[in-house]
Amino acid sequence: MHVCYVGLGSNLGNRRQNIKKAVQEIGCLKGTKVIKVSRIIETDPQGGPLGQPKFQNCAAKIKTSLSAFQLLKKLKSIEKSLGRKKTVRFGPRVIDLDILFYGTRRIDSPGLIVPHRKVFEREFVLRPLIEII
Repeated sequence: MHVCYVGLGSNLGNRRQNIKKAVQEIGCLKGTKVIKVSRIIETDPQGGPLGQPKFQNCAAKIKTSLSAFQLLKKLKSIEKSLGRKKTVRFGPRVIDLDILFYGTRRIDSPGLIVPHRKVFEREFVLRPLIEII
């Protein structure tokens, strides 16, 4: 089992409910258990189009037997099932799920970079992450 940290964010629809539903779905993944979830915080959007709604963000500590790439695929599937649609980069979204850390592994591939490349630059990631570490 690998201990992983996932960042969750939403700025469309019922943001809190979107995040709670995503956490539930992560916990339903085969070989995966949600260990701890941070409080949800509200933050201003970082980049992207002007005038978009504020985000609600949190982080989840999970244990999983999935590989990093399997986990990424499942997270993208959860995003899609909750209504995320690809639009403009850093634009508004129903849900955003990012692998922040996957155990102590470093991954640098075209589809996945772990630790997440901006994890140490974003307060909306660091505050929830520090709370659960």
